[in-house]
Amino acid sequence: AVNARSAILVTAADLAPQALALLADYEVVYAGKTPDEDSITALCEQHQPVAIIVRYGKIPARVMDASKALRVISKHGSGTDTIDSKAAAARGIAVKAAVGANADAVAEHAWALILGCAKGVVALDARMRAGFWDKATHKSLELRGKTLGVVGVGAIGRRVAELGVAFGMEVLAFDPFAKAAPEAATLVDLAELFRQSHVVSLNCPLTEDNRHMVNRASLATMRDGAILVNTGRGGLIDEPALLEALASGKLRAAGLDAFATEPLVGEPAFRAVPNVILSPHIGGVSEDAYVNMGTAAARNVLAVLSQPRPVAA
Repeated sequence: AVNARSAILVTAADLAPQALALLADYEVVYAGKTPDEDSITALCEQHQPVAIIVRYGKIPARVMDASKALRVISKHGSGTDTIDSKAAAARGIAVKAAVGANADAVAEHAWALILGCAKGVVALDARMRAGFWDKATHKSLELRGKTLGVVGVGAIGRRVAELGVAFGMEVLAFDPFAKAAPEAATLVDLAELFRQSHVVSLNCPLTEDNRHMVNRASLATMRDGAILVNTGRGGLIDEPALLEALASGKLRAAGLDAFATEPLVGEPAFRAVPNVILSPHIGGVSEDAYVNMGTAAARNVLAVLSQPRPVAA
């Protein structure tokens, strides 16, 4: 029908009201809390959305082919690794990310994990609740004067680096695409960053080039007693190698907000490890970031839809 509104599919159960207000001219369809590929595909077939706002789940070629009207896939966040970008490009579908919209939230969470690891916050809390008073045996790691290595200096990594400077740390950064180092930081190659850093924070997207950048070989080059924090993507770390380094004491501790397989269900490997702090990929989930990411994702959709549709050659 001529008067029917075009649909926009959101792969989640909700979207910030501020984002919905921007999309008032469209029918917004929700895929539910944790939608799988089949249900996303079925909704695309049923509603023929012009856009998909991706919060949860993967968007492979079969999802794209299910909607003939699809023009843009917009990520509710900064990482587009769950979207098959090559398949989208081949179909003339734009892929957009809400770059920087959750940068403060993720950087603050990275620092929560760094401090948690350095100060033993989680373990001490558990010991206190179990009736222990470990004052005589506990020693925290002091961060002032230590070296922080930040892998990836996009909006998030730059903020992590700034906070490192504020803590009086020496800050090293690695980013093959960076033109300049964050203020008061030094750009080095990855091997040197791993060798020198007392704390390593992963703040980069996952690509085929950097999968398992943290592996047995790179862990072996790190300082004994280093801290590793990952608020990026699980695939950056070879998890069995990390478990070995945590068990041997090579690493003091790790703080993980991303995992190779998510959600982490029926996976006892990390649960039994005392010197790891786990969170369910919520680094970017703050009240502010929820609004920022939603409105950025909505604006990215509108920017593409406002352009005339390219005529097929």
